[in-house]
Amino acid sequence: MRYFLELAYRGTAYHGWQRQPNGISVQEVLETALTTVLREPITIVGSGRTDAGVHAGQQFAHFETAKELPETLIRSLNGLVSNNIAVYACFPVRADDHARYTATFRYYQYTIIRRKNPFRTDLAYVFAHPLDVALMNEAASLLVNHTDFESFSKVKTDVRTFNCRIDFAYWEEQADGTLMFHIKADRFLRGMVRAVVGTLLAVGQGQLSVASFDDIIRARDRKRAGRAAPADGLSLVEVGYPAEVFTMRQNPPAL
Repeated sequence: MRYFLELAYRGTAYHGWQRQPNGISVQEVLETALTTVLREPITIVGSGRTDAGVHAGQQFAHFETAKELPETLIRSLNGLVSNNIAVYACFPVRADDHARYTATFRYYQYTIIRRKNPFRTDLAYVFAHPLDVALMNEAASLLVNHTDFESFSKVKTDVRTFNCRIDFAYWEEQADGTLMFHIKADRFLRGMVRAVVGTLLAVGQGQLSVASFDDIIRARDRKRAGRAAPADGLSLVEVGYPAEVFTMRQNPPAL
């Protein structure tokens, strides 16, 4: 039987989602906890591979087991993982439902604060320089006109295509000066959101024009884009699936 997990994590302490030979990952922690509870080797597949230091308010993963799951599974998992990971639900899905490939969209937010705040350490990027948010939004609006985003992808990556369908991309300025970048797409390339944010910050500082930002996208050359923004401001906040994926989910989720 295949199951989906719904979870969240604060990524500061982890070397990203995916197992790494040189550091602890969210995937490794969850697989260890599941293996301990179910008493058999468990491997999980996530909806996406967040980078080191990136957070997730919502993440999904799937795993398979022939065993009947204990009623206390969620409580047991949360007792085994650290406080920076929370497992919210586990529910059966169809055999061909896949955490990564069945997903229809991913929605990320990037948070920028204008002065140091000890209560938001590692959860936002402190950026005090003046920014033209209107220009940044004008440039961001161009993203939906394109499909090839090689200019914002990490150079060494094993993808077959750099095409993504972006549904929206915009900046929101809050009353306290916090800037929130919202971007939703069917898929994202490795390092893509951070590279987009870093390049848009160059537009906001007057280092790049809106036309130059469009030229960078068309160039399909990572060297033309700006430096990637730090990981701590980035969070995966929602992953979308067809409604059929959730037909066997308990409501509310078992604790």
